[in-house]
Amino acid sequence: MKIGLISDTHDDLKSCYQACEAFKADGVKTVLHAGDMISPFMVPVFEQTKLKLIAVFGNNDGDKVYLSQKFQEAGFELHPGPYEFDLGSRRICMMHEPYCLESLVKSANFDLVVYGHTHKLDIREEGTLVINPGEGCGYLSGKPTCAVVDLSDMSGRIIDL
Repeated sequence: MKIGLISDTHDDLKSCYQACEAFKADGVKTVLHAGDMISPFMVPVFEQTKLKLIAVFGNNDGDKVYLSQKFQEAGFELHPGPYEFDLGSRRICMMHEPYCLESLVKSANFDLVVYGHTHKLDIREEGTLVINPGEGCGYLSGKPTCAVVDLSDMSGRIIDL
């Protein structure tokens, strides 16, 4: 099973739509968003592309009540982070701010740890696959990115948008 990873989209509808199209082309059915989607008007991008969305709040997400409502109406999941869950046969932890990142990685309790906030790409294997998919918006780096992880072999790769 392949999953898409994105973070820090910061209301960039165009890049978010491009990421969703790249995910669909790669056979992804579920997307993990590691926070800072920002506005509720971003939710329909995922609805239109028929991708399942699991997300955590970011520090810049604005109207959390309405954002939560839009997620619920769409049948998506939105959680405070760090959020721990199982997907397929894999144990995953997702957060926005990486304040406890290294402790979670060293715990060896997870197959995959996903984070955002820094707007910097990070993909590494330390017994646990760790990925920051960079920034979906590209506002700071000038390079919008996302990632795909194949949960069958725990391989990950970055996609330039």
